[in-house]
Amino acid sequence: MSTQSLQLHARAPEFTNLLGTDGNSYSLKDFASSPLLVVVFSCNHCPTVQAYEDRMITFQREYASRGAQLVAINSNDPVSYPEDSYEEMVKRSTARGFNFLYLWDKDQSVAHAYGATHTPEFFVFDKERRLRYHGRFDDNRDQPDQVRERYVHDAVEALLADRGVPQPETYSIGCTIKWKR
Repeated sequence: MSTQSLQLHARAPEFTNLLGTDGNSYSLKDFASSPLLVVVFSCNHCPTVQAYEDRMITFQREYASRGAQLVAINSNDPVSYPEDSYEEMVKRSTARGFNFLYLWDKDQSVAHAYGATHTPEFFVFDKERRLRYHGRFDDNRDQPDQVRERYVHDAVEALLADRGVPQPETYSIGCTIKWKR
């Protein structure tokens, strides 16, 4: 189980050979051409993740052409949570029309390296792959039309404008990552 989250301005921990729902394997270096990288620890079964899926799709549609790449990583134990298995990830990605990569952290090493504890939990990295924001997507899970604080959007907008991130950390709210026993 993770005990310490990645600190602000730390470099993104490397990862290699994470299987995507598209059947290809990905490493951190595969995203080198994107000026900004948004890594979200995600899964299939968590109601909080499900509440944010449309917002994640909209975010990727809005920001892909501006240089931000969203990548979702599922680190949950598929033995205890079969709905989070790779096969179910492929089904969900297809059914929901994900326009971002959805990767499987089979051995949970990436979640450990990032210090992730929740789903969804967002990490925004700048062009040098230094952590500039960590936490929640926004301030209203259940009522998207009532959102007042858009933490990930604000962080990305600040970085695209070469400004400091207004609120670099928030507490992630959602389901805990389901660690292997």
